[in-house]
Amino acid sequence: MKKFLIVGLGNTGREYEDTRHNIGFKVLDHLAEKESISFETAKLGDRCVYKFKGRTLILLKPSTFMNLSGKAVRYWMEKENIPLENLLVITDDINLPFGTIRLKGKGSDGGHNGLKSVQQLLGTVQYRRFRFGVGADFTKGKQIDYVLGEWNEEETAALSERLEKSCELIRSFVTAGLANTMNAFNGK
Repeated sequence: MKKFLIVGLGNTGREYEDTRHNIGFKVLDHLAEKESISFETAKLGDRCVYKFKGRTLILLKPSTFMNLSGKAVRYWMEKENIPLENLLVITDDINLPFGTIRLKGKGSDGGHNGLKSVQQLLGTVQYRRFRFGVGADFTKGKQIDYVLGEWNEEETAALSERLEKSCELIRSFVTAGLANTMNAFNGK
């Protein structure tokens, strides 16, 4: 059975729950809710196992806070013996308009501290990442306030459909592979 580690980046705590920076957690929470599975507290994060079409997906929400996400990713990859190509990291991206989804097979951290930590602790940029656009509706010097801010009314109204599309992307990634999923979902 093929095994995958699907990591949603975010920060723990109620004050971060509905922030743009926590979209990785939100995507995994949506998937778990749809599939009636629950997260349990484990080492360095909350995790659950989702079985889908002969694949085992370990869903992980690191408890290390965003800037140390790589620690949890590396630990669970080693513990579960997950090959690098079966890792998918879900993160927010201010360089994409709200709700835009983009899957990439490799790349830079783009200034994102969570991705920076993953890259540093894995020692490579060759891992799959799923970027969820949160837009960039902030003035100079207000980026942190923006990503740690809550969704506005318009975003909240559109979020449900975007979360559903994100779950479809994850299922496609584990069954159809990186290239097919990129062709089917990027920019949609």
